[in-house]
Amino acid sequence: MTSICIDGFNLALAKGSGIATYGRNLLENLKTIGFETQALYGPPSPRRASNAANEAGLVDAERPPQKLSRKEKSVRFRETLLTRLGREAYPILPSGEVIWPSRGGGRPAADMFWAAQNLFFYANRGFAAYRKETPLSFDVKPDAQSPDAMHWTTTLPIYAKGKVNIYTIHDLIPLRLPHTTLDDKAVFASLCQTIAKRADHIAVVSETTRQDVIRLLGVSEDRVTNTYQAVNIPPELMSRDQADVQTEIEGIFGLGWKNYFLHFGAIEPKKNLGRIVEAYLASGSQTPLVLIGGRAWLDEGEVALLNQVKRDGGPSADRIRQYDYMPFSMLISLIRGAKATLFPSLYEGFGLPVLESMALSTAVLTSTGGALPEVAGGAAVLVDPYDAHAISRGIRALDADEGLRKDLSQRGLTQAEKFSPSVYRSRLVDLYEKVGLRV
Repeated sequence: MTSICIDGFNLALAKGSGIATYGRNLLENLKTIGFETQALYGPPSPRRASNAANEAGLVDAERPPQKLSRKEKSVRFRETLLTRLGREAYPILPSGEVIWPSRGGGRPAADMFWAAQNLFFYANRGFAAYRKETPLSFDVKPDAQSPDAMHWTTTLPIYAKGKVNIYTIHDLIPLRLPHTTLDDKAVFASLCQTIAKRADHIAVVSETTRQDVIRLLGVSEDRVTNTYQAVNIPPELMSRDQADVQTEIEGIFGLGWKNYFLHFGAIEPKKNLGRIVEAYLASGSQTPLVLIGGRAWLDEGEVALLNQVKRDGGPSADRIRQYDYMPFSMLISLIRGAKATLFPSLYEGFGLPVLESMALSTAVLTSTGGALPEVAGGAAVLVDPYDAHAISRGIRALDADEGLRKDLSQRGLTQAEKFSPSVYRSRLVDLYEKVGLRV
């Protein structure tokens, strides 16, 4: 059976990420297609004699950073220098004894795991310092088949020796909108160029990103395939009785069914939270606004108005609810119960919140930035993300016009079908066939 391994760089994050969601969905759909699935981790813990202990190391609790001793600094320098010579991953078989954290999504749909201590940490440090990739090999055992291909779910300075290497590039935002990220742009550009030369094939999640990769990285069209993404909401959450969800929302948040606006995403410039708050307040809407997302980077300007309103108090402050984090199941309930999702991002390589909202029958306001019009189709209110007045007019229209919301909800469900798991799987099959991989 053909086996495909993906990196666990984002899968290992305690609170997940959009790329972690992409990785989990990728594994689940690969398994459904019929591939053997594997996942590669870079845990801080060393290899142990016990398989179960090694599996436990993949989901161990994060420890707060400690001041490094002189010896530890020496080790870090040496490992950063030597990572270019190569790392070896060792196999870990699912033991059935380790309970994976459910809030992180549970155990990924992988038949087995690989691990190399601090792999991603040292690979990234080594590339930043020396512009050298980390070659990876696999310590094959009789009960562990090394993968036929590595599908890297993000831009990483690692390649699997003697294997097919596919890299997903979600966007080139550090180059297109450099003012919205803290990435070292020279390192990022060098890494993308390295991947462009190294990759057997490049996967992207939108036509927007595909054209960016072809134009900015000089990759030929036949080496870049757009698979889009799929929304994969667990059936038990999709099929929950509306009355139960309504009771949950009212009981936990004191919010009425279809009587609040929702925005979710990390607080960073690309997400445009500052203009969302400005536009919402200017709209005069009395419908509450629920904000979900933790602070990420360069967030000072994005939360300045919000913090001022909260500090001053009064009716405006009472209309806005803010939460740093929300468990996935509860987020799904909040999306279902929202009057509309507000997601006028400056630029997105895809825009999963738009698709998730449409799939859950919730009206959407989004922007003309990046791939968002591709995902939304004609099933959302589209606005200029730099125009707070346009966003405000969109909010007022959604607030006042129930017929508009119902129409968008119905069109959204139709649009979401274009990104269904079955359609996504056919795109994946096409991608892998281009590099000679078949079930």
